[in-house]
Amino acid sequence: MPRRSTRRPGFPGKWSIKWARWAISVSAIGLCVTVHNSVAVYPIMAFGSRAQIEHWVPPLARGEKIGAFCLTEPNAGSDAGGIEATALADDDNYVVNANKVFVTNGGIADVCLIFCRTDPAAGRRGISVVVAERGTAGFVVGDLENLCGMRANPVCSIRLYDCRVPRENLLAGEGMGLKIGMAALDIGRMGIGAQALGIAQAALEEAVRYARQRQQFGVPIQRHQAIQTMIADMATQVDAARLMVYRAAALKDKNLPFSKESAMAKLFASEAATRVTDLAVQIHGGYGYSKSYPVERYYRDARVTRIYEGTSEIHRIVIAKSVLAG
Repeated sequence: MPRRSTRRPGFPGKWSIKWARWAISVSAIGLCVTVHNSVAVYPIMAFGSRAQIEHWVPPLARGEKIGAFCLTEPNAGSDAGGIEATALADDDNYVVNANKVFVTNGGIADVCLIFCRTDPAAGRRGISVVVAERGTAGFVVGDLENLCGMRANPVCSIRLYDCRVPRENLLAGEGMGLKIGMAALDIGRMGIGAQALGIAQAALEEAVRYARQRQQFGVPIQRHQAIQTMIADMATQVDAARLMVYRAAALKDKNLPFSKESAMAKLFASEAATRVTDLAVQIHGGYGYSKSYPVERYYRDARVTRIYEGTSEIHRIVIAKSVLAG
Protein backbone atom coordinates (compact mmCIF):
# COMPACT_ATOMS: atom_id res chain seq x y z
CA MET A 1 0.00 0.00 0.00
CA PRO A 2 1.23 3.54 -0.69
CA ARG A 3 2.39 5.36 2.38
CA ARG A 4 -0.29 7.64 3.72
CA SER A 5 0.64 11.32 3.88
CA THR A 6 0.92 12.78 7.36
CA ARG A 7 0.72 16.34 6.12
CA ARG A 8 -2.01 18.32 7.80
CA PRO A 9 -4.90 19.50 5.62
CA GLY A 10 -3.96 22.67 3.82
CA PHE A 11 -0.40 22.64 5.15
CA PRO A 12 2.07 23.91 2.54
CA GLY A 13 4.90 21.79 1.19
CA LYS A 14 8.56 22.74 1.48
CA TRP A 15 8.50 24.68 -1.79
CA SER A 16 5.45 26.66 -0.67
CA ILE A 17 7.16 27.55 2.60
CA LYS A 18 10.29 28.74 0.77
CA TRP A 19 8.18 30.80 -1.60
CA ALA A 20 6.18 32.29 1.25
CA ARG A 21 9.32 33.32 3.13
CA TRP A 22 10.55 35.12 0.03
CA ALA A 23 7.20 36.69 -0.79
CA ILE A 24 6.58 38.10 2.66
CA SER A 25 9.77 40.16 2.50
CA VAL A 26 8.43 42.04 -0.53
CA SER A 27 6.43 44.55 1.52
CA ALA A 28 9.58 45.65 3.37
CA ILE A 29 11.49 45.94 0.08
CA GLY A 30 8.59 47.96 -1.31
CA LEU A 31 8.89 50.26 1.70
CA CYS A 32 12.56 50.78 0.90
CA VAL A 33 11.79 51.66 -2.71
CA THR A 34 8.84 53.97 -2.08
CA VAL A 35 10.62 55.93 0.66
CA HIS A 36 13.77 56.17 -1.46
CA ASN A 37 11.85 57.48 -4.48
CA SER A 38 9.08 59.57 -2.95
CA VAL A 39 10.58 61.35 0.06
CA ALA A 40 14.29 61.25 -0.74
CA VAL A 41 14.78 61.52 -4.52
CA TYR A 42 11.62 63.52 -5.25
CA PRO A 43 12.40 66.49 -2.93
CA ILE A 44 15.85 66.81 -4.48
CA MET A 45 14.32 66.72 -7.96
CA ALA A 46 11.58 69.21 -7.05
CA PHE A 47 13.52 71.66 -4.86
CA GLY A 48 17.20 71.09 -5.57
CA SER A 49 19.47 73.24 -7.67
CA ARG A 50 20.83 71.92 -10.95
CA ALA A 51 24.15 71.18 -9.26
CA GLN A 52 22.42 69.28 -6.43
CA ILE A 53 20.32 67.26 -8.85
CA GLU A 54 23.32 66.36 -10.98
CA HIS A 55 25.35 65.39 -7.92
CA TRP A 56 22.82 63.24 -6.02
CA VAL A 57 20.10 62.02 -8.36
CA PRO A 58 22.08 59.84 -10.83
CA PRO A 59 23.58 57.53 -8.18
CA LEU A 60 20.25 57.47 -6.32
CA ALA A 61 18.37 56.62 -9.52
CA ARG A 62 20.83 53.84 -10.34
CA GLY A 63 20.49 52.37 -6.86
CA GLU A 64 24.17 52.93 -6.14
CA LYS A 65 23.11 55.05 -3.18
CA ILE A 66 20.02 54.83 -0.97
CA GLY A 67 18.09 57.84 0.32
CA ALA A 68 16.32 58.51 3.61
CA PHE A 69 13.89 61.11 4.95
CA CYS A 70 14.87 62.18 8.46
CA LEU A 71 12.06 64.15 10.07
CA THR A 72 10.86 62.22 13.14
CA GLU A 73 12.54 62.86 16.49
CA PRO A 74 11.78 61.69 20.04
CA ASN A 75 9.67 64.84 20.55
CA ALA A 76 8.57 65.51 16.96
CA GLY A 77 6.55 63.31 14.66
CA SER A 78 3.00 64.26 13.76
CA ASP A 79 3.95 67.73 15.02
CA ALA A 80 6.68 68.52 12.49
CA GLY A 81 6.95 71.99 13.96
CA GLY A 82 8.39 70.44 17.13
CA ILE A 83 11.72 69.62 15.49
CA GLU A 84 14.66 70.24 17.82
CA ALA A 85 17.57 69.43 15.47
CA THR A 86 19.71 72.45 14.60
CA ALA A 87 21.95 73.43 11.71
CA LEU A 88 23.88 76.58 12.60
CA ALA A 89 25.87 78.41 9.94
CA ASP A 90 29.63 78.49 10.41
CA ASP A 91 31.59 79.94 7.47
CA ASP A 92 30.97 77.59 4.52
CA ASN A 93 29.27 74.90 6.59
CA TYR A 94 26.30 74.15 8.77
CA VAL A 95 27.11 72.53 12.08
CA VAL A 96 24.31 70.00 12.46
CA ASN A 97 23.16 68.36 15.68
CA ALA A 98 20.22 66.00 15.37
CA ASN A 99 18.68 62.87 16.79
CA LYS A 100 16.40 61.36 14.17
CA VAL A 101 14.46 58.22 15.05
CA PHE A 102 12.53 55.56 13.13
CA VAL A 103 14.39 56.39 9.94
CA THR A 104 13.24 54.03 7.19
CA ASN A 105 16.29 52.80 5.22
CA GLY A 106 18.41 54.34 7.99
CA GLY A 107 20.73 51.37 8.32
CA ILE A 108 21.74 51.50 4.66
CA ALA A 109 21.09 55.12 3.69
CA ASP A 110 23.87 57.11 2.03
CA VAL A 111 21.99 60.37 1.39
CA CYS A 112 19.81 61.68 4.23
CA LEU A 113 17.45 64.66 4.12
CA ILE A 114 17.77 66.16 7.60
CA PHE A 115 14.98 68.46 8.81
CA CYS A 116 16.49 70.94 11.23
CA ARG A 117 16.31 74.52 12.51
CA THR A 118 18.61 76.94 10.75
CA ASP A 119 16.98 79.78 12.70
CA PRO A 120 15.91 78.46 16.13
CA ALA A 121 14.16 81.77 16.95
CA ALA A 122 11.90 81.71 13.88
CA GLY A 123 9.60 78.88 14.96
CA ARG A 124 8.15 76.80 12.15
CA ARG A 125 9.52 79.25 9.58
CA GLY A 126 13.04 78.51 10.75
CA ILE A 127 12.94 74.86 9.69
CA SER A 128 15.11 73.88 6.72
CA VAL A 129 16.43 70.76 4.99
CA VAL A 130 20.11 69.95 4.65
CA VAL A 131 21.44 66.86 2.93
CA ALA A 132 23.93 64.91 5.02
CA GLU A 133 25.90 61.98 3.65
CA ARG A 134 27.02 58.83 5.42
CA GLY A 135 30.72 58.91 6.16
CA THR A 136 30.78 62.57 7.18
CA ALA A 137 32.49 63.11 10.54
CA GLY A 138 29.85 63.14 13.28
CA PHE A 139 27.32 61.10 11.23
CA VAL A 140 26.33 58.13 13.41
CA VAL A 141 24.00 55.26 12.51
CA GLY A 142 22.12 53.92 15.53
CA ASP A 143 20.99 50.39 16.35
CA LEU A 144 18.29 48.77 14.24
CA GLU A 145 14.79 48.88 15.68
CA ASN A 146 13.30 45.50 16.65
CA LEU A 147 10.02 46.01 14.83
CA CYS A 148 6.76 44.09 14.87
CA GLY A 149 6.53 44.04 11.06
CA MET A 150 8.48 45.27 8.02
CA ARG A 151 11.43 43.50 9.59
CA ALA A 152 13.42 43.34 6.36
CA ASN A 153 13.77 47.12 6.32
CA PRO A 154 16.71 48.50 8.35
CA VAL A 155 14.84 51.11 10.39
CA CYS A 156 17.09 52.85 12.91
CA SER A 157 18.08 56.21 14.36
CA ILE A 158 20.44 58.66 12.66
CA ARG A 159 22.40 60.96 14.96
CA LEU A 160 24.54 63.89 13.97
CA TYR A 161 27.04 65.29 16.46
CA ASP A 162 28.58 68.62 15.39
CA CYS A 163 28.42 67.26 11.85
CA ARG A 164 29.79 69.81 9.38
CA VAL A 165 27.62 69.83 6.26
CA PRO A 166 28.56 72.14 3.35
CA ARG A 167 26.19 75.08 2.97
CA GLU A 168 25.61 74.11 -0.66
CA ASN A 169 23.81 71.04 0.74
CA LEU A 170 20.91 73.25 1.85
CA LEU A 171 17.81 72.35 -0.14
CA ALA A 172 15.82 75.23 -1.70
CA GLY A 173 16.65 77.81 0.95
CA GLU A 174 16.44 78.48 4.67
CA GLY A 175 12.94 78.25 6.08
CA MET A 176 11.68 75.97 3.30
CA GLY A 177 11.68 72.81 5.40
CA LEU A 178 7.98 72.36 6.08
CA LYS A 179 7.05 73.20 2.48
CA ILE A 180 9.48 70.56 1.25
CA GLY A 181 8.25 68.07 3.83
CA MET A 182 4.57 68.49 2.99
CA ALA A 183 5.22 68.22 -0.76
CA ALA A 184 7.27 65.07 -0.23
CA LEU A 185 4.65 63.51 2.03
CA ASP A 186 1.90 64.11 -0.53
CA ILE A 187 3.88 61.86 -2.87
CA GLY A 188 4.88 59.46 -0.12
CA ARG A 189 1.28 58.89 0.93
CA MET A 190 0.50 57.42 -2.47
CA GLY A 191 3.47 55.08 -2.16
CA ILE A 192 2.35 53.82 1.25
CA GLY A 193 -1.23 53.56 0.00
CA ALA A 194 0.00 51.40 -2.87
CA GLN A 195 2.05 49.32 -0.46
CA ALA A 196 -0.96 48.77 1.80
CA LEU A 197 -2.99 47.83 -1.27
CA GLY A 198 -0.40 45.24 -2.26
CA ILE A 199 -0.39 43.70 1.20
CA ALA A 200 -4.18 43.53 1.20
CA GLN A 201 -4.25 41.98 -2.28
CA ALA A 202 -1.74 39.33 -1.21
CA ALA A 203 -3.78 38.54 1.90
CA LEU A 204 -6.95 38.18 -0.19
CA GLU A 205 -5.24 35.82 -2.62
CA GLU A 206 -3.86 33.68 0.21
CA ALA A 207 -7.28 33.53 1.86
CA VAL A 208 -8.97 32.44 -1.37
CA ARG A 209 -6.29 29.81 -2.00
CA TYR A 210 -6.66 28.42 1.51
CA ALA A 211 -10.48 28.48 1.43
CA ARG A 212 -10.42 26.33 -1.71
CA GLN A 213 -8.20 23.62 -0.23
CA ARG A 214 -9.09 23.54 3.46
CA GLN A 215 -11.95 21.18 4.30
CA GLN A 216 -14.27 21.23 7.28
CA PHE A 217 -17.59 19.40 7.73
CA GLY A 218 -16.77 17.38 4.61
CA VAL A 219 -16.50 20.27 2.14
CA PRO A 220 -13.98 23.04 1.24
CA ILE A 221 -14.55 25.96 3.57
CA GLN A 222 -15.17 28.22 0.56
CA ARG A 223 -18.64 26.67 0.46
CA HIS A 224 -19.49 27.97 3.93
CA GLN A 225 -21.43 31.20 3.84
CA ALA A 226 -19.47 32.72 6.73
CA ILE A 227 -16.25 32.38 4.72
CA GLN A 228 -17.93 33.74 1.59
CA THR A 229 -19.02 36.83 3.52
CA MET A 230 -15.43 37.46 4.64
CA ILE A 231 -14.08 37.00 1.11
CA ALA A 232 -16.70 39.40 -0.27
CA ASP A 233 -15.81 42.08 2.28
CA MET A 234 -12.09 41.62 1.60
CA ALA A 235 -12.49 41.85 -2.17
CA THR A 236 -14.62 44.99 -1.87
CA GLN A 237 -12.11 46.68 0.43
CA VAL A 238 -9.21 45.83 -1.90
CA ASP A 239 -11.02 47.09 -4.99
CA ALA A 240 -12.04 50.36 -3.33
CA ALA A 241 -8.49 50.95 -2.10
CA ARG A 242 -7.09 50.29 -5.56
CA LEU A 243 -9.42 52.82 -7.17
CA MET A 244 -8.53 55.50 -4.60
CA VAL A 245 -4.78 54.96 -4.98
CA TYR A 246 -5.04 55.03 -8.77
CA ARG A 247 -7.16 58.19 -8.68
CA ALA A 248 -4.56 60.06 -6.62
CA ALA A 249 -1.78 58.90 -8.92
CA ALA A 250 -3.74 59.92 -12.03
CA LEU A 251 -4.30 63.43 -10.63
CA LYS A 252 -0.59 63.78 -9.91
CA ASP A 253 0.29 62.61 -13.43
CA LYS A 254 -2.02 65.29 -14.84
CA ASN A 255 -0.45 67.99 -12.60
CA LEU A 256 -3.79 68.55 -10.87
CA PRO A 257 -4.26 69.13 -7.11
CA PHE A 258 -4.04 65.77 -5.37
CA SER A 259 -3.17 66.40 -1.72
CA LYS A 260 -6.63 65.54 -0.38
CA GLU A 261 -6.99 62.52 -2.67
CA SER A 262 -3.54 61.27 -1.70
CA ALA A 263 -4.43 61.54 2.00
CA MET A 264 -7.74 59.75 1.36
CA ALA A 265 -6.00 56.96 -0.55
CA LYS A 266 -3.40 56.42 2.15
CA LEU A 267 -5.98 56.54 4.95
CA PHE A 268 -8.41 54.16 3.29
CA ALA A 269 -5.85 51.71 1.88
CA SER A 270 -3.94 51.41 5.15
CA GLU A 271 -7.08 50.81 7.21
CA ALA A 272 -8.44 48.43 4.57
CA ALA A 273 -5.18 46.48 4.68
CA THR A 274 -5.56 46.09 8.43
CA ARG A 275 -9.11 44.79 8.07
CA VAL A 276 -8.33 42.50 5.14
CA THR A 277 -5.27 40.91 6.74
CA ASP A 278 -7.22 40.37 9.96
CA LEU A 279 -9.89 38.49 8.01
CA ALA A 280 -7.21 36.48 6.19
CA VAL A 281 -5.85 35.31 9.53
CA GLN A 282 -9.39 34.46 10.67
CA ILE A 283 -10.07 32.38 7.56
CA HIS A 284 -6.87 30.43 8.15
CA GLY A 285 -7.92 29.76 11.73
CA GLY A 286 -5.10 28.41 13.89
CA TYR A 287 -2.79 28.17 10.88
CA GLY A 288 -3.24 31.88 10.31
CA TYR A 289 -1.43 32.47 13.60
CA SER A 290 1.45 30.27 12.52
CA LYS A 291 4.58 31.41 10.70
CA SER A 292 4.12 28.48 8.32
CA TYR A 293 1.73 30.72 6.41
CA PRO A 294 2.36 34.26 5.16
CA VAL A 295 -0.85 35.84 6.42
CA GLU A 296 0.47 36.44 9.94
CA ARG A 297 3.28 38.48 8.40
CA TYR A 298 0.87 40.42 6.20
CA TYR A 299 -1.14 41.16 9.35
CA ARG A 300 1.92 42.61 11.12
CA ASP A 301 3.20 44.46 8.07
CA ALA A 302 -0.18 46.06 7.39
CA ARG A 303 -0.44 47.56 10.86
CA VAL A 304 2.38 50.05 10.45
CA THR A 305 0.92 51.51 7.24
CA ARG A 306 -1.54 53.37 9.48
CA ILE A 307 1.37 55.06 11.27
CA TYR A 308 4.21 56.07 8.99
CA GLU A 309 4.00 58.79 6.34
CA GLY A 310 1.39 60.38 8.59
CA THR A 311 -0.93 58.63 11.03
CA SER A 312 -4.55 57.95 10.19
CA GLU A 313 -5.54 60.66 12.67
CA ILE A 314 -3.38 63.27 10.92
CA HIS A 315 -4.76 62.27 7.54
CA ARG A 316 -8.30 62.75 8.78
CA ILE A 317 -7.35 66.29 9.82
CA VAL A 318 -5.80 66.97 6.39
CA ILE A 319 -8.90 65.66 4.63
CA ALA A 320 -11.33 67.55 6.85
CA LYS A 321 -9.48 70.85 6.38
CA SER A 322 -9.55 70.40 2.61
CA VAL A 323 -13.25 69.55 2.55
CA LEU A 324 -14.22 72.39 4.91
CA ALA A 325 -12.17 74.87 2.85
CA GLY A 326 -14.25 73.95 -0.18
